[in-house]
Amino acid sequence: MNIRTGGPEDTADTLALLDSAVAWLVSLGRTGQWGEQPWTSHPTAVERTERYARDYLLRVAEDTEGRTVGVCVLAEEIPSYATPVDRPELYVRLLVTDRSRKGTGVGAALIADAVEETRRRGLGLLRVDCYAGDDRRLVAQYERLGFTATDAFEVEQSSGPWPGQILEIRV
Repeated sequence: MNIRTGGPEDTADTLALLDSAVAWLVSLGRTGQWGEQPWTSHPTAVERTERYARDYLLRVAEDTEGRTVGVCVLAEEIPSYATPVDRPELYVRLLVTDRSRKGTGVGAALIADAVEETRRRGLGLLRVDCYAGDDRRLVAQYERLGFTATDAFEVEQSSGPWPGQILEIRV
């Protein structure tokens, strides 16, 4: 696997990974995280993905044949719902992997890369947020990757509150 810096030319592959992840979650009956519809059916989600590829650091994991198998978006700007901290940080704005590669270490490699980028920038903190609903399985996955849960939050949506969890790694 190779991890490289991406850009706007990687938007289509990122959206394909997101659509595939939504389909996988739906197949498991886990629609609370990203809903039931493909990511690409939501214009605001597509615009956000395009902005991430254009304005933030997009790290792309590729397999040995050059296929995109994961994407991690990093920024020093935190989301509006995130609790501010008293130190400079790097924030994982998006992490998505090819679900057919589940368990092969793609996500772990992208997080290790994010930790190294945090260190390279001289920052002492890497944070991420994730869906904390259902059985908190995603929170537990981030904890297995070395994160520690900090602040819980909710985002109000038309379908009701979306439960989230902020996690951190001190670098």
